[in-house]
Amino acid sequence: MQIISAQQIRSVLDWRGVLDALYRGHSGPRPGGDGFFIGDSNFGLFSRGVILPGKGAGIKIASIYPANGAADPPLPSEQAAFLVMDEQTKGPVAILDGPEITRWKTAADSALAARMLSNEQSKVLLVLGAGPVAQSLTDAYLHIRPAIREVLLWNRTPSKLAAAGQALEARGIRVRIVDDLDAAVARADIITSATSALTPMIRGECVRPGTHVDLVGGYRPDMQEADCDVFRDARIFVDDIPNALRSGDIRIPMQEGVIRDDHIEGDLFDLCRMPAFHRSAEDRTVYKNAGGAHLDLIVSQYVVNQLESH
Repeated sequence: MQIISAQQIRSVLDWRGVLDALYRGHSGPRPGGDGFFIGDSNFGLFSRGVILPGKGAGIKIASIYPANGAADPPLPSEQAAFLVMDEQTKGPVAILDGPEITRWKTAADSALAARMLSNEQSKVLLVLGAGPVAQSLTDAYLHIRPAIREVLLWNRTPSKLAAAGQALEARGIRVRIVDDLDAAVARADIITSATSALTPMIRGECVRPGTHVDLVGGYRPDMQEADCDVFRDARIFVDDIPNALRSGDIRIPMQEGVIRDDHIEGDLFDLCRMPAFHRSAEDRTVYKNAGGAHLDLIVSQYVVNQLESH
């Protein structure tokens, strides 16, 4: 059984390859799986397992401890590993660095959906969050939407955005670190949020018609990055319906009566099977990226195959 490091994962991945692998992975049967979360906002153990018919199985184990971010020097808030099981023998094939796989699969999940849901001529991207996933989301969106000319960055602690802003400027991209979030939301064509917010930060009254809103950070029922008005009259898609229904971003608007189950037009499997997605210039689209172990499995298998072929 292989132990695959973050450096090895980075050495064989690029956005085109990961997006193509995810697209192909959503062409077959839907996965079966389950998971659990033990703990609270201070410390939790998180696991998701999956069987993807015809493709294999795997399980993610993660330790989530936000206080690590305040250590000196800072330590990862999430530490994890993903175990890949062989489709034929059902035995373990590889253990991969969890945070690195998460970084790639999470951003690719959002970008694959946004390639269909967002306006091709989107020019202003707003990114909420300062962690590795937020940085990956920025890179993935710049890959799928080359028309983007300005990136707005927001975080509760703006100083954490300095390095990310400098890296983007070095690539010739116009960057602004913003403090007026409502104003930034009103300017953005695409909004992607990867925070651990318990109180909504994206307000629907500020979101313009035609905007694509991508909600990534919330995974517990009490976590909510966008208020209920963001969902009102929006076209709503999710990556994985069972996981999305457990997240506060979807669960709370349902509890408030703003949306119902049938307001969710489809999941990522549905999107990948559509011949084309038709949106009007006024359509506001919302995508809940709730994650799923099948995404980790698809990307992890792609890594294993790429390493074997090199």
